[in-house]
Amino acid sequence: MQIDDPAVIAEARAVFDRYERAIAENDTAVLDDSFWADPRTVRFGTTEILYGIDAIRAFRAGVARYAPRAIRRVHITSFGRDFACTHLEYQRTDSGLIGRETKIMVRLPDIGWKVVSAHVSLLAGADPGRVQKA
Repeated sequence: MQIDDPAVIAEARAVFDRYERAIAENDTAVLDDSFWADPRTVRFGTTEILYGIDAIRAFRAGVARYAPRAIRRVHITSFGRDFACTHLEYQRTDSGLIGRETKIMVRLPDIGWKVVSAHVSLLAGADPGRVQKA
């Protein structure tokens, strides 16, 4: 299995870029199409925990707009021809908050690249549950 095949990385980046444009434009049709239409699809957001495409679509339908953001860093890794992970570090331009987004993508027969799992979070301040070593 080849890791980080340049052609696969380019394909994953194209899916990533399409999704980023859709976030900026709140293009719900593209956002929904980016995800695998299956009850096993998962999306954890900054305020929501969504299991299944129906829950993801219902969430998207209620979003008036997304906070504007500027990309700080994109990291993509591929494993073989049909599996890739994208990692985004961004900054919300309205609040300055730092966010992170991970997408697990799979190339599925007859439908192409789809996000099967996504996790979005905002960088918090200090973690009260983590005790620092003295």
